[in-house]
Amino acid sequence: GLARRAALRPFDRTAVARIIEHGARMADDADRLSLHTDGLNDLLKEADYRAGAAGRELVTAADVQEALDAQTFRADRLRERSHEMILRDTMFVDTDGERIGQVNGLSIIQLGTFAFGRPSRITARVRLGKGEVVDIEREVDLGGPIHSTGVLILSSFLGGRYAADRPLSLTASLVFEQSYGGVDGDSASSAELYALLSAIGDVPVRQSLAVTGSVDQYGRVQPIGGVNEKIEGFFDICNARGLTGSQGVLIPDSNVKHLMLRQDVVDACAAGQFHVYPI
Repeated sequence: GLARRAALRPFDRTAVARIIEHGARMADDADRLSLHTDGLNDLLKEADYRAGAAGRELVTAADVQEALDAQTFRADRLRERSHEMILRDTMFVDTDGERIGQVNGLSIIQLGTFAFGRPSRITARVRLGKGEVVDIEREVDLGGPIHSTGVLILSSFLGGRYAADRPLSLTASLVFEQSYGGVDGDSASSAELYALLSAIGDVPVRQSLAVTGSVDQYGRVQPIGGVNEKIEGFFDICNARGLTGSQGVLIPDSNVKHLMLRQDVVDACAAGQFHVYPI
């Protein structure tokens, strides 16, 4: 209907299938489709133009994909620079080896209609104390209220799990390393919990894994937003350094229904070079 109204070329079944996939991606849900017609109209017109430039009477999936790639290219300069800083070791993000008290968390940056995921180091240090978990971002007013709520919740989890009948005799500190702007959202609280447990137990954590998901006071992992972009952000860094087959992302089990990943990520997972672990 949109194509007829705009007097565009006919779209073949492969093109329609690719647009439906993109509609699910726009909705961030494998079971639902976006009906945001402005965005779909822009995509249809650009795909139609590319089919015309190639001398085709029908628009195919290749034309739709070219249009999508071009839309990304026009918007992803900040993503390129962000990933370049990691790949040039200006921002430190490990994708192999093991570290104590360090976990790769995943955040999302939204720029208009374009969003991308960026891995960040979350570190924890512990020492003898009186049961406090210090959120360094909150102490310097860089942490938003939702992020601070997540840290307080995981403090409650630690107290309920390990200090039910005796004082929790430690003081811990948590921070997003090399974060020079505000931090908000609770989607890193599970990663912060793993960093804390690693530091308390002196147990190393695999740096080939990244984590997203919030956590409740009983330790249950809860769903978050932007799961596709977060997985792809860590995949891009691992792919640029070379996939080893041990790299992957831990996501909440309840986010599986939201997965609509890029084809290169799907192919890497199918080949066993990258992994997505629902927990």
